[in-house]
Amino acid sequence: MSLFSTPFDSARDTALVTGAGNGIGRAIAQALVGEGVRTVFADVSAERVHAAIGASERPALAVPWVGDLARLEACDELLAAAYAELGEVTHFVHSASPPRREADHALAVDRRTWQEMHAVNLDAGFHLGRELAKRLIAAKRPGSFLLLTSLHAGTPRNLPHYSTAKAGLGMLVKELAKTFGRHDIRVNALVPGAIAAGGFVADPALARHIPLGRLGEAKDLVPMALTVLSNRLSAYVTGAAFVVDGGLSLTNWFEPPTLEE
Repeated sequence: MSLFSTPFDSARDTALVTGAGNGIGRAIAQALVGEGVRTVFADVSAERVHAAIGASERPALAVPWVGDLARLEACDELLAAAYAELGEVTHFVHSASPPRREADHALAVDRRTWQEMHAVNLDAGFHLGRELAKRLIAAKRPGSFLLLTSLHAGTPRNLPHYSTAKAGLGMLVKELAKTFGRHDIRVNALVPGAIAAGGFVADPALARHIPLGRLGEAKDLVPMALTVLSNRLSAYVTGAAFVVDGGLSLTNWFEPPTLEE
């Protein structure tokens, strides 16, 4: 049997995916249930969650959860719901992120928008990842976590709340990987390019900056995500960041924001 034919153990592996209602999170969550992994689809929108599950290959393996991860209490509610439905959670994908507005540059972004972006990305990512790891460590179970960062963790985006939150997630991946590795829990980052999905409304003209000649789609991230999540395929990989961007990171296409006088 090919190693690639059974990347997950459907009898033991379970997953929790945040931001599973749309975009990259939705694509990864749907792919996981397609591989036989019981998966919690977590999102802030009930409509999106149920639509994502309904469009899945094996919806019976999907568990819906709706809540706002900007609230720490909601993170704890999500964990309780996941444990009640799945027992231990062996695979964690953190894709949730608030929508981005191009108008929210450094001189315009308000405090609430700044705090929400950091709360959903960084604070929730840390809290959920740490609590899931504690349970796995106590149960002596291996795990695999994947956090969605951004090309703009390292380059400006004219959206300081977004770029700094993603930069923080990039370092969080390394910190958690270093701490959890001795317990056989791997933590890695997936770094998307210009993906026309989720909170990013892509300008088709951006394709001229991409060596592969087109904008990305959420499905372009799935093969890499599943490979890195799989303890059978990537057992010796942790603390790494995998860029899936069609070569966009080879260019720098953002100009400074236009400021009103």
